[in-house]
Amino acid sequence: MLRLQLIGPPGVGKGTQAKKIIEEFHIPHISSGDLLRRNIKENTELGLKAKAYMDRGELVPDELVIEIVVERLKQADCRNGFLLDGFPRTVYQAERLDYILQKCDSKIDKVLDLVVGKETIKSRLVSRRVCRDCGATYNVVNLPPKSVGKCDACQGELYQREDDREDVVENRIEIYKSQTRPLIKYYEKTGNIIRLCAADADLLFEEIKKLL
Repeated sequence: MLRLQLIGPPGVGKGTQAKKIIEEFHIPHISSGDLLRRNIKENTELGLKAKAYMDRGELVPDELVIEIVVERLKQADCRNGFLLDGFPRTVYQAERLDYILQKCDSKIDKVLDLVVGKETIKSRLVSRRVCRDCGATYNVVNLPPKSVGKCDACQGELYQREDDREDVVENRIEIYKSQTRPLIKYYEKTGNIIRLCAADADLLFEEIKKLL
């Protein structure tokens, strides 16, 4: 059983590493952002509440995020492990997660803290484009699609997320620094956090494989 958690600022590459990890270790990927966006796309009550916060680049309130992630953890495919991506983002969320896992005689095995410079983060996010149909992600500078504005996989339309606009990105980084970085101190107390440089995605994954 392998219960992992990825943390790091927006644009650090958590999604890229998550894809590699789940393929290597055969565990489900649980992204709070993906779960929220799915609810937004389906116009659920939770999705409508969350959309206003996400469009401003603000964190969705703790209770909304906790509710949807906990429901996902109850599903059968999580019994033998999972990879949390983007959750928890606050100490309160971490405390609630630990409490819920403890009730099931479980815990997070490793917390992987991905780190990269602020300017790199801004460049990655502002240049990011996402397919409306399949969710594939591109970067117009470093990983552009073969045809401008179209997904290589399904030919769907590529768009820039509202929270990837330059002004919103700056706000997201500041929110991360003030509200999410305290998680580092929280997990340092448990002794299961590992800090990793995320400048090169391939080198980072090789390091993760060695650690796990």
